[in-house]
Amino acid sequence: MTALSIPARFAEQVARTPETTAVSEAASGIDLTYWELEQRANRLAHYLIGLGVGHEDRVAVLMERSADLVVAFLAILKAGAAYLPVHEAYPADRRQYLIDHAGAAVLLTDNAMRASWVPTGVPVVGVDDSAVTDQSALDPKVPIHPDQVAYVIHTSGSTGQPKGVAVTQRDVVRLLLDPQWAVERHARVLLVAPYAFDVSTYEMWMPLLHGGQVVIAPPGRLEPPTLRRLITTHGITGIHLTAGLFRVLAEEAPETLTGLREILTGGDVIAPTAVRRVLDACPDVVIHAMYGATEGSVFSAHHLLTRDTELGTVVPIGDVLTGICIHILDDRLAPVPAGVVGEIYLAGEGVARGYLGQADLTAERFVADPFGPPGSRMYRTGDMARRNTGGLIEFVGREDSQVKILGFLVEPAEVEAALAGYPGLAHFVVLAREREHGEKQLVGYVVPESDELDLAALRAHIRTKLPDYMVPAVFVQLDSLPLTPNGKLDRAAMPEPDFDEVLTYRPPETPLQHTLSGLFSSLLDAPKVGIDDNFFELGGQSLQAMRLLNRIKAEVGVTILINALFDFPTVAQLAAHIEAVHGPVAKDEEEGP
Repeated sequence: MTALSIPARFAEQVARTPETTAVSEAASGIDLTYWELEQRANRLAHYLIGLGVGHEDRVAVLMERSADLVVAFLAILKAGAAYLPVHEAYPADRRQYLIDHAGAAVLLTDNAMRASWVPTGVPVVGVDDSAVTDQSALDPKVPIHPDQVAYVIHTSGSTGQPKGVAVTQRDVVRLLLDPQWAVERHARVLLVAPYAFDVSTYEMWMPLLHGGQVVIAPPGRLEPPTLRRLITTHGITGIHLTAGLFRVLAEEAPETLTGLREILTGGDVIAPTAVRRVLDACPDVVIHAMYGATEGSVFSAHHLLTRDTELGTVVPIGDVLTGICIHILDDRLAPVPAGVVGEIYLAGEGVARGYLGQADLTAERFVADPFGPPGSRMYRTGDMARRNTGGLIEFVGREDSQVKILGFLVEPAEVEAALAGYPGLAHFVVLAREREHGEKQLVGYVVPESDELDLAALRAHIRTKLPDYMVPAVFVQLDSLPLTPNGKLDRAAMPEPDFDEVLTYRPPETPLQHTLSGLFSSLLDAPKVGIDDNFFELGGQSLQAMRLLNRIKAEVGVTILINALFDFPTVAQLAAHIEAVHGPVAKDEEEGP
C-alpha cells in the first residue's frame, strides 16, 4: 500500500537508494545522500521533540536556501509537526505577525538569518547548534496520519493580513504521485523559488519522494547566466518558473533553458509568445502550464505544450489532475454554459483544510460541494474562466480585478489578450487605476522588444479589437515589468500614470468643435482638449457622460444618445456626427474656450 505521509514515503526511498545523492548545494558543493539526509533530519527531529514539539504544532523556518533548509523541513515533519515558512524578504513586523498568528512553537534558523533578526515570544533554534548534532540519528518513528497538516503557507488576504493555508500530508503525497508526472523529467530539480512560496512543495518533495536530487540554487535572485550555469553544471532536468520570470527569460535569453527536459510555469497569465520563443530555442523541452492555488495544494490542472502545439492568444488551463474537479459556476453555484465566464471552484482531492485560526474566512471560501458526496467541500478561487469550443478551460482573470467602466464590467485580462501578438511588444499588463474624482480607468503598461513603441499605432490597433470603453486611457512604456520576491508581477510597483498628458493636440476649427471642446474640458477638468482627444481616454465615465449629453442638449440644442458617444468619442467625431444627423449647428466661437 502506498505511504500517504511524506516521512513514510521518504523512508521507503531511503531504504531503496541510501547512497544516492539527495541534495546538492550549488554554492558550497555540499552533497547529502539519502542516508545522510535521513540521519541529519532525525537528529533535529529528536531535538524538536525534546522541546515539546508534537502533533500539528507549527515550527517556523527562517533560513537561506541551503541543504539545511531541506533538513529542517523533513525534521519538522518527522517530529509530527507542520512547517511554517517565513519569507526572508518580508519586513520584520510581517515576519513577527506570521509567527504570532500561527502560534509557532519554535523558530528554526541559520547563522545568517539569526544575525539579522530574531522574533519575540518564541524559542529560536539554530539547525547546526551543537545540542542538535548530539542527538540520536535513529528515526523517531512518530506516528503520522495522512490527514495531519504538513505545512502552513501564507497568502495575501483581502483584509490586508496574510491567510495561513493548512495543507495535509495526504494532499502533498497525492500531488506528487499523480500519474501526469513523467518522473524521469524531474530527476534533478532546481530549488529556486522562495521556500515560502507553495511551489517549493514541488521543487523539494517531487525529487525526494522519487529517488531524485534537489539542487539548491544560491541565495538571492538568479541572473540568466547563473541559471544557465546551474542547468549545465548540475544537469537540471526539471524547473518551475513563475509566468513573469518565464516571460523575462523567454524574451531576454531563451537559450538559458537549453538542456531542461520539463519546465513548469504558472501563477499568472502565461504569454503564448513566451512559450513559442522557448520552444523555438529549446525544441526538445516540454512545457507544462500549471494552474492551481495554495488552497488547492499547489497544482490542480495542467496543459502540456510542445514544439508541435498550435498556440493561440490564450494558453488554456488544461486537464485536471487525478481526483480533482474544476467547476465553473455562476453566483448561484450553477454551472455556466460553454463560452460563458464563471468562477472556478476546486473540488475533490487536494482541497486544503482551511485557513489556520480563521474559521469565518474558511467558511466563506471553502463551501459545501453540491456536486460531490455528502460532507465534501469546494474552494472558491476567485478566478474567472470559461470553457472554449474544445472544452478546455481558459483563465479570464480575477473576480476582484474587474473594474466598472461606464457601467460595464471590464476584465483587464481581456484587454491584455487583445494586446497579445502586437509587433514589437515584448511584455504588457493592464491595470485599473483610480483618478482623483474616484472613478477608475485602465492603464496599459508596455515593454518594447527593442526600440521605442509607437503608442499611437498601438492604440489604433487596440481600437480595432475592443470597444472604446475597454481601450486603456493611458499607455506607459517601461524598460521591464517589476517582479515581486516570489517572481510574480508586482502590480503595486507600477508607476502612477499621467492621465493629463496630451500626446498630440489639434485645436478646434469650427464653432461646434469649440463648444464641444469647452464642454469636454469643463466636465473632465482637462486644461486643454484637442479635437482628436477621446472623451473616455481623458477620464470620462458614466456620470460625466450623462452630464455631457445634457449639456450638449442645453447648449447646442440637439439630443445625443449614449451609444453615439461610444461610437464618436472625440470632439471631431462627435461634431461631425451631430452635423451629419442634425445639419449645420450655428454657434458663436465665443462660447468655446
